[in-house]
Amino acid sequence: MVHPYWPLFDLRIHTPRLELRYPDDELVVALAALAAAGIHDPDAMPFSVPWTRQPAGVLEREAIKHYWFRRGTLTPEDWHVPFAVFVDGTLVGVQDCFATAFPAARTVQTGSWLGRAHQGKGIGKEMRAAVLDFAFAGLGALRAETGAWHDNVASIKVTTSLAYEPNGDEFLVCEGTRRRMLRFALPREAWEQRRRDDIVLENVEPCLELLGAA
Repeated sequence: MVHPYWPLFDLRIHTPRLELRYPDDELVVALAALAAAGIHDPDAMPFSVPWTRQPAGVLEREAIKHYWFRRGTLTPEDWHVPFAVFVDGTLVGVQDCFATAFPAARTVQTGSWLGRAHQGKGIGKEMRAAVLDFAFAGLGALRAETGAWHDNVASIKVTTSLAYEPNGDEFLVCEGTRRRMLRFALPREAWEQRRRDDIVLENVEPCLELLGAA
């Protein structure tokens, strides 16, 4: 093990198309720069918290602080595991997996983003499939959940293509506007029916205790 005190740094997920890595500090800085280069059209807001509206310089600094905060506050009962996503060695975005009360609930949530230059190429579906394998096969999750604004067609398309089921909706306020958030859930049984055999997890076992999955 390269990082015996923080084994998350050794986490890797491989698919035929891409690689996911838990980010060290060098990658955190690179992700901040990628986010600042643009994720969405200025007239759109795909996130429930509009963090991409921050001025240049501030956005990068706050993004770095966010990754540090999530790392420093991680416990088996409340954790975020972000993965930096690479395609042919190029950093393209983030796939996040997070959970509260995982030892008992065995439920994970997911979120993600891609740099604008890398959107529309099927990468979003592939990286979600990769992190679902991490959750179900690696951590023993029983359920995965996610959400998207009702007009976020790309995100909803990825979700439904992976056999998630509708799980209600709610109205939230984002940037002063009332918006409808659609919720989706994927039970383990539905994932197992479509389970892929070409996704490889590396160095998950040393992380199980940290994530309440031992």
